[in-house]
Amino acid sequence: MPRQPLFAGLVIDEEGRVAETAFIGDEPCYVVDDAGFRRHIPAEQIDRAVLTQMQEMMKGSEDLISDQTAKMLGQEDIFSKAMIEQQLKNIDKQFEALMQAGIPEEGRAYLGMLGFKIVINVHGEVVKVEQPGAIGGDGDDE
Repeated sequence: MPRQPLFAGLVIDEEGRVAETAFIGDEPCYVVDDAGFRRHIPAEQIDRAVLTQMQEMMKGSEDLISDQTAKMLGQEDIFSKAMIEQQLKNIDKQFEALMQAGIPEEGRAYLGMLGFKIVINVHGEVVKVEQPGAIGGDGDDE
């Protein structure tokens, strides 16, 4: 179980209001205002749905992503590219580690500045993930 909501500050409701975060016992939750009723939605439910969506977007593009990542890191040799590509193919294991460690506050702030947002409804279902600059879209598709 994660120790904190992974995307705290990046989750909004369909009205554009930022979902608060809270804990029920030791379970982190996103809190959505449903006409005055504060719905507590387990963070893991939303966080995993977003990570699964990201994983699906990356499938089939591991070679392109690893190539671009290696260039950004200045490690364009074949071994670095192969290592990055292997990590991408096993991204589910990376996501598990991320769920436990969380995203540092500065990382979430940076994602927010880039326009990354997760829109959820009052039932905790992910309606849309806005990822400006993502391959294949500008985040305004829906």
